[in-house]
Amino acid sequence: MVAIRLIDLPDTVAAPEHSLGAIALLNYLRFISMSCRSKPQTNLFEACALLHVARSTERDAHADALMRCLNEALGKPAKLFGPATTEVSFDEKWLMQFALASKAQDEASLQFLLNSRVSPENRRLVRFLMARISEYFSLV
Repeated sequence: MVAIRLIDLPDTVAAPEHSLGAIALLNYLRFISMSCRSKPQTNLFEACALLHVARSTERDAHADALMRCLNEALGKPAKLFGPATTEVSFDEKWLMQFALASKAQDEASLQFLLNSRVSPENRRLVRFLMARISEYFSLV
């Protein structure tokens, strides 16, 4: 058993780098990503073509499609941690910034984020999927 003395605790707690809504979105995508590991990888165009879903299951279907195709869209495997992990990878930071820009309809940031990581042929579909997912989260 380890005893912690009060004088060992920091006086202040650092402000979170991301909003609670952005962290909730990230943890949701991490969870979906874990469930996609056992599913076959699919082409981004095929995944989007299969998105004829009811409004009640729309968020999960769009998130599933995005996470199953994220490696293809980025051109390399994305590094995502498990839900509730405090560490945030570069890919996860990119996803959160992309969701924030999508929710705010910040065209300049969206273009920058897409152009920096996603191949031209996949940008429209990745943007569509994130726009639909981010509708369900309060990211500010």
